[in-house]
Amino acid sequence: MLNYALNAKSNQFYYEGKGQLSIKTFRNGKAYYKTNSGFFAVEEDSYLLLNAGDYAISIEEETEVESFCLFFTDELAGEVMRTLSEAEHSLLDDPFKMTSSAGFFEKTYPISADLSQQIDYFRGNMSLQSATWQEEQFHTIMEHIITEQCHLQNEIIALPALKRSTREEVYRRVSVAHEYIRAFFHLPLTLKEISHIACLSPNHLIKNYTAVYGCTPHQHITAYRVQKAIQLLKQPEISMTRIAFELGFETPASFSKMFKQQTGCSPLSYRKKVILDKKD
Repeated sequence: MLNYALNAKSNQFYYEGKGQLSIKTFRNGKAYYKTNSGFFAVEEDSYLLLNAGDYAISIEEETEVESFCLFFTDELAGEVMRTLSEAEHSLLDDPFKMTSSAGFFEKTYPISADLSQQIDYFRGNMSLQSATWQEEQFHTIMEHIITEQCHLQNEIIALPALKRSTREEVYRRVSVAHEYIRAFFHLPLTLKEISHIACLSPNHLIKNYTAVYGCTPHQHITAYRVQKAIQLLKQPEISMTRIAFELGFETPASFSKMFKQQTGCSPLSYRKKVILDKKD
């Protein structure tokens, strides 16, 4: 296996098969992934981290979506992890020790400013640089990824289970629920459905989801709907009825009620304010 990068553009795409340890990033649209771990929606402000294994990707957008995906060997991930975790004398005594890569938490992660800059630098220059330069970029980006994995421990510690292995498994299942919500918040999701996807009882899910994210699944669904509604309301050519249906509401009235409860103003008032602000 080799480390390699794929940069492509498409508004309609589907693929399923096996892949290496990888991160997926996209511009100008959204991509959906399905793995044995669950469902994921990847947008411009996030990246998806996948372990080696089976996956499927689909893109169905009106505009052209640009993908930039990096594929890593297990050896590279293991080497970087060893460099960051072992003592200096150990690295000197056995510099070429073979290590296996530990499994990462498969989920979407917000792209930090540093990582975004590094990925943009790689994408913008990879066709102009040597293979050695590219290998250095893979190492640098993997360091960012592993460092962010370490930051997850604060979220895992927040869970009430006593054993570390139990906390990690609960965190993994809660993450499955969260990713499902991110991918399908525009559909009429139920707590029973989300609980089934996460393999947690409804009460157990609510308790641990709140411990990790500081809100319940329903509150997160509502927050994502409001966020998406604000984006759509800024486009005057999109009708209120279409916005309501795109966000999973049965009627425009139910959408309007939710939006006013969350923002303090009706969707129509918000749209008028946006139009007036543009004129100013």
